[in-house]
Parts: sequence; C-alpha cells; structure tokens
Amino acid sequence: MIPRLQHWWQETRASFWFVPAVIVLSAVGLASGLIFLDATVDLHVDKRWPLIFGAGAAGSRGLLSAVASSMITVAGVVFSITIVALSLTSSQYTSRVLRNFMRDRNNQMVLGVFLGIFAYCLVVLRVIRGGDEGAFVPSLAVLGGLILGFVGIGYLIFFIHYISMSIQSSSIIAAAAKETIDAVDNLFPEDVGHDVDPNTVGDSELAFHDLVWVAVPAHKTGYIQRIDGDSLLAFARERKAIVRMEYGIGEFVVEGTPLISVAGPGVSGDDNQSADELDDIYVISPHRTVEQDASFGVRQLVDIALKALSPGINDTTTAVMCVHYLAAILVRLASRPIATVRRFDKGELRVITRGPSFASLLAEAFDQIRQNAAGNVAVLSCLLSALKLIAGQTADFKRREALRQQANLIFAVAERTITSPYDSTRVKAIWTSLCQVLDKPSGHKC
Repeated sequence: MIPRLQHWWQETRASFWFVPAVIVLSAVGLASGLIFLDATVDLHVDKRWPLIFGAGAAGSRGLLSAVASSMITVAGVVFSITIVALSLTSSQYTSRVLRNFMRDRNNQMVLGVFLGIFAYCLVVLRVIRGGDEGAFVPSLAVLGGLILGFVGIGYLIFFIHYISMSIQSSSIIAAAAKETIDAVDNLFPEDVGHDVDPNTVGDSELAFHDLVWVAVPAHKTGYIQRIDGDSLLAFARERKAIVRMEYGIGEFVVEGTPLISVAGPGVSGDDNQSADELDDIYVISPHRTVEQDASFGVRQLVDIALKALSPGINDTTTAVMCVHYLAAILVRLASRPIATVRRFDKGELRVITRGPSFASLLAEAFDQIRQNAAGNVAVLSCLLSALKLIAGQTADFKRREALRQQANLIFAVAERTITSPYDSTRVKAIWTSLCQVLDKPSGHKC
C-alpha cells in the first residue's frame, strides 16, 4: 500500500493539472474571504481612499470583466505555447524528456496563476450588485482583482522568458542530468565501497538449495517503477523464506510471466494471498521514472545524444554536451556502492535482489553513443576524456577494468573510422593518457 500511495502522490504532483487546481481553489478561497470581510466588517475604505476603493458597481464589473477575459485568453495562449514546446522537444531531442516538461513546476504555476485569476474574478463578479438590487461592491475584493491582473502580466513576461530558455538543448540536458544526480544521491548514499560480487553464495542460501522455487506471476504488463524493498524483506522474514527478484526496477515485465520467485518451508504455488501481497509490493506502469531508476536518467541523455548524432540533425555539440553530463553522473557513482545483491536478516539470507551495477550503467551511458559516433573525432575524444575523468575517482579493480574495456572499444572505433593521421594521433594521445591513469594502481596494460 505504501509504495502505491507514494506512486500516486508522485504522479499527482507531476501531473499538469494538480498545481493549477490547487491555485484555482486558493484563488476562490481568497475571493470568498475578501467578500466575507467586506460584507461583515464595515471598514469604510471607499470613503477613506475614494481614488483606490471608490469604484461603483458598473466600474467594478467592467474592471473584473476585462481582467477575467484577458486572463482566460492568456491561459489559452500559455497552453498553446506549452504544447508547441512539447512537440519541438519531442521531435528534436527525445520524447522521454516530455515528462520533465509536463511536471515542470514553473509551467504548472504559470497556467495555474492565469486560471486562478480568472476564477477569482468570476467569484467576485457574482456578488457585485447596484441600483435596485441593493448596492454591494466588495471594494477589497475588487482591488484584489486589479492587483492580481498586474500579477498576471508579470507572470506572462516571466513565462515568455522561461519557455524560451527551457527549450534550449543545454537547459534540457542539464535538467535531465540534475534529476538523475538527485536520484543517484538518494539511491546510492555517498560512501566509498565496492560492488558486491553477484557470484558469492551465502551459507543460508545453500540451505535452501534443494527447495523448489515457486514463481509469482506479474499482475500487469509494463515497466517496474517502484519496489518496496523493506516490505519485500518483511515478507521473507515472516515466512522464513528466500525471495528472488526476477526483474529489477526499470525492466519490462509481461503479465503472467514470473515476477518474483520464492523458496522456503511452507511455500506453495497455490498461495494466492502471498502472490497478491507480493504483487502489491511492485508498482508497474506504462512508463519509466527516474526516482528509483537512475539508469532511466542516463537513458534520456543517451537518447538526446543519439538524436544529435543522427544524419538528419548532425549536431555534434549537443552530443558532446550529453557526454559531459553523463560523465558527471558516473563520477558521482564511481566511489559509491551500487549493487546490493543479497539482503540478510539476522544472518539469514532473505532477499536476492536485481539491480544495476557500475559496469551496466557505464555501458548504458557509452555503448550506443560509441556505436553511432564512428568517424566523429570530437565525440570519440570526448568519450575518452570522460573515461579518464571517471577513472580518477575510483580505485576499485572491477570498475577500472570496465573503464578499460570501454576505452579499448572506443579506441578501436577511432582506429577503424578516422582516416586523417592528424585526427588519429590526437585521439590516440587521449587514449594513451587514459591508459596511464588506469595502469597506475593495478599495473595492468591497456
């Protein structure tokens, strides 16, 4: 239940309607409060400051009608501009960053402010009466509408500036990288450590070696967005069993195929209650999110780089920028423990997890860019320089070997596709410098 509530709250906050709805409700509450104050407390503000509060019923209606009509028009323009920005981003960069635009707090705030001002004016207009109706002009509320009109003008100027900045490639790449780095900081706390060897087997696992693994099928098709690891451990503890994850976060599962396997005393294949309980620990959705899936953040940057390297666009600068931010993410990961393959409870193995490793994230970041950068001196040189930067942040042997393998693959592409001797010499010099960094602690040669 907890991961589902967290998922619901995360999706609600990221939706394009939630913040505008909150602002509209707040504006209606503000209008109602000012009207109530005008109706119950006689402040005589229209007599004390007639130039500010002295408008009659007709003038107040005219003012609020002008503000309301202009705000709803501008709200339509804002929505149209946002849709154009989304279309441009999808076609020029990648559709995987559209969600970042949709849940951008500034975009939501701007739309919410214009709709909120419109709702405020409607509420105040409803109570203004004059002549035979029994005169009532809520002066404070009318002045509030005027002030909110100027606030709307300010937000319009801000939005035009903000949207023109946010659709630039540098802003899109930096935003995706920052989101990924935040996820890395949350998922992999800073601490010098090493990946756990996935081939190590504890004594408690050997005790369950002869037991039959019972598969729990997935209840729907989609990507695994979130897993409640603590609930998974508690489930295994209560049943004194071992739970093995067949898929990790970010992986695609098909309804009816094995999602989890369970082994232990008393575990049977017809335990529907346990199957439902395990299914509830997983949140499966049609799309991936970066909060528990750092590799998806890497995927977004790689997709932007691949689109930039495509023959139709051929934007080397954007591809190089993506490599720079990918290097920043991997530098963040270089000295942190990533793979926790086993989870124990009081010395007993309870959960066999499935997740990313440094080598898999490195491959996710650089493999496809390398494969599509044949003959591109700038990108290949940048990839080697990025590896050199990452190598300086870790002394772990396996991680450095993964970096060495990636360096050799990149250099092989360069040797095969770069025909100019001058360019080949330049790339080889960077590769040689990288090898020297990798050789220092281990004594191995590239």
